[in-house]
Amino acid sequence: MTESFLVTGTTKEEKYRSLYAAIAALTQDESDIIANMANVTAAVKEVFGFLWVGFYHVVEDELVLGPFQGPVACTRIKKGRGVCGLSWEKAESIIVPDVDKFAGHIACSSKSKSEIVVPIFCDNNITGVLDIDSEDLNAFDEIDEKYLSQIVKLLYIS
Repeated sequence: MTESFLVTGTTKEEKYRSLYAAIAALTQDESDIIANMANVTAAVKEVFGFLWVGFYHVVEDELVLGPFQGPVACTRIKKGRGVCGLSWEKAESIIVPDVDKFAGHIACSSKSKSEIVVPIFCDNNITGVLDIDSEDLNAFDEIDEKYLSQIVKLLYIS
């Protein structure tokens, strides 16, 4: 991380507000989407310590693994399959409080207990998803969805 990367706050929302500002600074002069995705995954994982933080990008009829931080992951996901594929198909964020109760969940890691997936839009098309897994049940809520949706919008701003 650069010296200017500093995230402060005690509540989840305060951390996200600070994280958003830090990621905006990291991505503001960088037009390469892969570089920006790599920094976003590192920053989110560093601040919140989630099990897995990463991106899948749309390639034809599949989501293909992109930059991530965490254990080895599934490489390709079909539209409509698992939480990521369903988020892509429905074009909406999905919060799963308990992955064991989600029909069709794709278990890339047995340590994952809850998940959030946020679609990435560019010119009204979904270009990928941000996927985050936690080792804790009920780790994600509307605050995560709100700020992660704002963060993924920074990927295409340069």
